Formats: sequence, structure tokens, C-alpha cells
Amino acid sequence: MLNLERRARKPSLLACLGGLLAATAVGLSAYASHGIAEPLAQSHVNTAALFAFGHGVALAVLGPTQQNAVGKLALYVLLLGTLLFSGSLVAGALWKLSTGLAPVGGTALMLGWAVYGFNALRR
Repeated sequence: MLNLERRARKPSLLACLGGLLAATAVGLSAYASHGIAEPLAQSHVNTAALFAFGHGVALAVLGPTQQNAVGKLALYVLLLGTLLFSGSLVAGALWKLSTGLAPVGGTALMLGWAVYGFNALRR
């Protein structure tokens, strides 16, 4: 019986990527605490880790529940926004690259959550 239930559930790429994002966030947070001495860089990496962890958990939980295209699109926009926002902050802190994509990522996060929220009203 367990085997039939397992087959009935479809794998979720969003949940998988959310779990990987959350795991990466834990590593980033540890690195910020133990491997970065400069306070501003440490703060940026901690902020990136916080956003990556929170959105990773959201994707891991919400990913398998989305059945319609709009809900899935909203979650993929959240994923993209998290990668742009957190990735830009980490790249700036660790490699002195531009953080210019952070606002784009933040805007994508806001848009993704707004679409997700409005989609919830359609159900």
C-alpha cells in the first residue's frame, strides 16, 4: 500500500530546489559567522542566508501543493528572486562584485508573493 501512495505523489522540483536552497543558506550563515571578518560583508551574507532559508522552506512546503500554472509560476518567480537577491549580496560580499541584481531580485520576490496571494483567492 505504501508503494501505491508513493507512486501517486509526483516529485516536486520546487520542493527539491527549496530544500537545496535552505541547506545552502545554513552553510552561508555558518560561513558568515566564522569565515568573514568584515562587518558589512558579514551582514550582507547573513541577510542573503536569511532570505534564502526562508524562501527555501517556503518552496519546499508550497511547491508540491501547487496544481495550477499561476501558482507554480509564482513559486518559480520566488526562486528566481531569491537567487538574484541572495546571490547578488553574496557575490558582492565575497568577491566584491556588483550587488546591482539585488533590487531586481527583491522586486521579483515581492511580485512572486503578490501573484501567489492573488492566486490563492482564485481557488
